Amino acid sequence: MNVHEYQAKQLFAQAGIPVPRGIPADTPEDAAKAFNELGAPMSVVKAQIHAGGRGKAGGVKLCRSADEAREAAAGMLGKPLVTHQTGPEGRIVRKVYVEAGSDIERELYVAIAVDRGSFAPVMMASAEGGMDIEELAEERPEAICRERIHPGHGLQGFQLRRLAKHLGWSGATAKAGTKVLAGLARVFNSLDCSLAEINPLIVTKGGDVIALDAKINFDSNALFRHKELLEFRDLNEEDPKEVEASKFDLNYIALDGTIGCMVNGAGLAMSTMDVIQLKGGSPANFLDVGGGANEEQVKNAFKIILSDPNVQGVLINIFGGIMKCDTIAEGVIAAAKDVELSVPLVVRLEGTNVEKGRALLEQSGVALETATSLDEAAEKIVKMTS
Repeated sequence: MNVHEYQAKQLFAQAGIPVPRGIPADTPEDAAKAFNELGAPMSVVKAQIHAGGRGKAGGVKLCRSADEAREAAAGMLGKPLVTHQTGPEGRIVRKVYVEAGSDIERELYVAIAVDRGSFAPVMMASAEGGMDIEELAEERPEAICRERIHPGHGLQGFQLRRLAKHLGWSGATAKAGTKVLAGLARVFNSLDCSLAEINPLIVTKGGDVIALDAKINFDSNALFRHKELLEFRDLNEEDPKEVEASKFDLNYIALDGTIGCMVNGAGLAMSTMDVIQLKGGSPANFLDVGGGANEEQVKNAFKIILSDPNVQGVLINIFGGIMKCDTIAEGVIAAAKDVELSVPLVVRLEGTNVEKGRALLEQSGVALETATSLDEAAEKIVKMTS
């Protein structure tokens, strides 16, 4: 689960990480009022969407009066903001954040993410903030300092000192900065984050260290431990099909292809998508119905796939282990009849009760093709949708 910048900054502030004063606003008038309430000679109006690159796309505006803040908010609210992370369709801006301006001396980058290679979270820091960290990592990886965070002991003092040295901190700035780094590690660990990022982390001309931006992603599998965070969820920022899938405990991710996929098991789902691509097609989604899905879940999964207007055909690839093939077949038949299937459908079943499942499909009267192997199934659906 992702959250907006202003929400992430609330969590940072609770952890003792300094952030600029700011007020969220839903209308241009609210933005003007926020500017006056902040009482700063200069403020920044920031579009609140779940995507980076807002500044380059015109989603961050400096304002020196309430009128300018009103005008900046009016230019963003209700309009799509297109960044390199949103895709060409962009994201509709429904809220802006009016933040007091800061006296910036230096911009830095700090983040924590789970590193599969290290089997632990890793803190990354660079003296070059406010830019695309991916480009920096590719062009000059030595510019990024990485410190593995021990799962049991956390971020150690010697690591904080090493990070501070890499960032060029000394004296009071080093003392303030290491408190920020330690606070970021506490946020990441205590809230089960998958990413906690500050870009830029600034040093002011007075030597203060402040989180000028904030990005937090939470591990959705751990949200049962943090029910208070659910109020931060903005369904407008999520794909409606993914929201619907979550209601039925289905793992669904929308893609930009034309062949809908329904599979049980993440590994099998990835293999199915790969084979579709190999055969010349393009998957429209990742959908894992899980090992113990029932007929109702299969039916809802089918409906979600077909709600995507880009889907020109559907491939169902099920290995019946815990989930029996006849249960899948019954769900597919019920869903196909319920939604009045209008696109080609190929079903490949294997495993427990496979003969019973195939017989149900053949006797159903539903317009579908069956296959006995993944290669055959992928070839059929690609040919039928070409």
